[in-house]
Amino acid sequence: MSISRKEFFRQSIFQLGKTIVEVAESVKPITESAPVIPAEQGFTPHQQEDNLVARAWNEHCLARNCGCLACAERCESQAIMMVMGQGIRIDASRCTGCGGCEYVCPTTPKAVRLVAKPAPATD
Repeated sequence: MSISRKEFFRQSIFQLGKTIVEVAESVKPITESAPVIPAEQGFTPHQQEDNLVARAWNEHCLARNCGCLACAERCESQAIMMVMGQGIRIDASRCTGCGGCEYVCPTTPKAVRLVAKPAPATD
C-alpha cells in the first residue's frame, strides 16, 4: 500500500485531534480530582527572627546526586545555592530564618534545619 505524503499528514493530524478530544473528555475538573488542604495544614513561616538560621546537612541532601532544588526554589531571600556534587550552601547573612526550606525538604531526616545563630565573636 502506498500513501502520499499529503495523505499521511492529513491522517496524522486527524488522529492527533481525535486523541486530544479523548484526553480532554477523560480529564476531571479540578474541583472533583484535587484534594482540598485546609489552611492550617499548610506552611506558615516562622516570624523572621534574628536568632534562627538554616543549616545544611549535606550527607542527607538529595541535591548532591539528583538535583533536588526544593529548598532553593522555596527560599525567598535566595540564601541557598547548589554546589554540584556536594549539596547546598546557605548564606547565613541572607537567611531570614523563616523555615520554608526545612518545610519543603523531602528527606528524612531533614537536610536543612533551623538552628540558633552562633553568637558573634567578641575580642
